[in-house]
Amino acid sequence: MQRTTSPIFALGLFIAAAGCATDAPVSTAVLFEGARLILGDGSLIEQGALLVEGDRIVAVGPRGEVVTPLGATPIDVTGKTIIPALIDAHAHLGYEGYTSWGAENYTRSNLIEHLERYAYYGFGAVFSAGSDPEGLALEVQRTQRESDAEGARLVFAAGMAPPGQGPNNQFLSQAIAIADETGMTVLRGVASSEDARDAVREVAAKGIPFIKIWVDDRGGSQVKLRRDVYRAILDEAQVRGIEVFVHQQNAQDMPDLLDAGVAGFLHGRIGAAMGESLIAQIRDAGAFLVPNLGLGELRRERVADDPFLRETTQPDVSARLGEAYDARQPSSANAGELAASAAERERALSKAFSRLVAAGVDIVLGTDAGALPGHFFGYTGHRELEIFVRLGMSPMQAIVAGTSRPAERLGLSEMGTLAAGKTADFVILDENPLEDIRNTRTISQVYLRGRVVDREGLQMRWTGGD
Repeated sequence: MQRTTSPIFALGLFIAAAGCATDAPVSTAVLFEGARLILGDGSLIEQGALLVEGDRIVAVGPRGEVVTPLGATPIDVTGKTIIPALIDAHAHLGYEGYTSWGAENYTRSNLIEHLERYAYYGFGAVFSAGSDPEGLALEVQRTQRESDAEGARLVFAAGMAPPGQGPNNQFLSQAIAIADETGMTVLRGVASSEDARDAVREVAAKGIPFIKIWVDDRGGSQVKLRRDVYRAILDEAQVRGIEVFVHQQNAQDMPDLLDAGVAGFLHGRIGAAMGESLIAQIRDAGAFLVPNLGLGELRRERVADDPFLRETTQPDVSARLGEAYDARQPSSANAGELAASAAERERALSKAFSRLVAAGVDIVLGTDAGALPGHFFGYTGHRELEIFVRLGMSPMQAIVAGTSRPAERLGLSEMGTLAAGKTADFVILDENPLEDIRNTRTISQVYLRGRVVDREGLQMRWTGGD
């Protein structure tokens, strides 16, 4: 027998359904569809879909295969490329003022501006390596967790060296000045194994998960951190669950540091001394290496003329950079000899770098930006990726070195890849960086924690544009 529905009952069903539709929350999700997705782990989706809701990536997959909630906002990004936000695993924030460099510039507002500069250039996080007033850095981290501070995420390390030693002599005097002015700890001087263990316990009590040590005599101008002292630091840090990264100048220091448990080297010192046995030891120890090649190289280029840098600097700043470069130029009599030396250095670097890549050493993007005047934030990271590719990496390998690798090493488990559950930190590019790594410069938009970065507003503020 066929069942029938009375008109009154049918009307009730219609009203109930309409009420449910009206009461259903409108989705705030956004679907970016059609772009090439470079996921950050070495994989690729040629025509993909990226679903974002709030500050999270909800789903990633091929176009047409990602289930989207009713009412999600679609954004067609066909022809573009999306990569995870980049991460700089070696910088020194706070000191650069663009018109000057030094302790007088280190304020909360200047620190935030540096994080915003990183965001402008597509970076989602930066590791400031052992030169920050700890109280201020911890306070900025707290406000970032509460979404009160903009810019790239701040990660930082406590710094340790022999008393009154550590950073280069110019930098060291400025770090000491900040400590004196603020009353905050910037560097911890450790002269004995007992000092070392006490210092690590202090760092652990503050909840700082990283320590940077300097093992460098600065060409004889400083005292080098002794073996027994750095081994005590590393031993106590392992007990406390703290990772230790090292600044070192000589390859001969690296084997014992690896045996002691160092997690990574912030200066690769790639060259003839980087032999096969050392490369194998770095790989087998699971340590990472930051080649950090741009700091020296960019000082040999007239970067003041680069539009990618000029778009975030005032004309007088660009002019000052150009004048500094011009003042460093050799006489014409020495030009040929220096060019031949540079070519030989390039061949040696390329050979050593390619051996590291082939051996599977964990190479991580880092720039040392801010350690010296004129080595600017964000811009230098793109140049470092270009150097990686020039010396032997594929563009995909370079992107991995600038995204998932530093995220893993800095404990940023929610960053580094485009994957469900990760924070929505990504960069939309107009051109494909797999065809030319310089296409990481073709930034259309940057999203950090699901919010678009106001790049135009930042640019106007920094350049004084209308």
